[in-house]
Amino acid sequence: MEEKAKYIDHTLLAPDATTEQVIKICNEAKKYGFCSVCISPCRVKLASELLKDSDVKVCTVIGFPSGAHCTEVKKFETELAIKEGANEIDMVINIGAAKEGDWGYVTKDIEAVVEGANRKAIVKVILEVCLLTDEEIVKASKCAQEAGADFVKTSTGFSTGGATVHAVKLMRKTVGPDMGVKAAGGIHTSEEMNEMIEAGANRIGASAGVKLLSGEES
Repeated sequence: MEEKAKYIDHTLLAPDATTEQVIKICNEAKKYGFCSVCISPCRVKLASELLKDSDVKVCTVIGFPSGAHCTEVKKFETELAIKEGANEIDMVINIGAAKEGDWGYVTKDIEAVVEGANRKAIVKVILEVCLLTDEEIVKASKCAQEAGADFVKTSTGFSTGGATVHAVKLMRKTVGPDMGVKAAGGIHTSEEMNEMIEAGANRIGASAGVKLLSGEES
């Protein structure tokens, strides 16, 4: 159980999430030994304080959930999040730019976040695979790799679909063994988590972290 816990980013990104709920997931993350908590930017300072004496990382989201924020805003948001205690940054690509094949823009957008992180936090790049073709998933993954990001990630969990085994396999094949792959969105059972890991994911984003470890379905 402890080994599987280290795969999990214990996630709470609901827009109506309360302070009490943030405290709860931070306490759960410490109890079960999750890799991180993934919370909204306005909750970073609180989570950082709650987790300061633990090994649990503080992860937050940038340009979330649409990815359509200006590049300069994404960079500033990244810098502020790190200043307030974030160790990990999950940023959303500019999906519209990807759909129209402007891969230079996609790469520069990611590069700005990587620069903003300045090696003080790892950067995961959310592709939103449900909105992309296989070819676009491959190209977006290569953009993330070229831009110096640490992970590619499947989904925000706020669009038309979440992680799939097919997408995870494709992303892993594209980026090779040295870059991280995070599966997130719609992972509700330990069986689904195991399938994602077998497909090549080395991080799992889920709001059902406790249930994933217990084997219960949510």
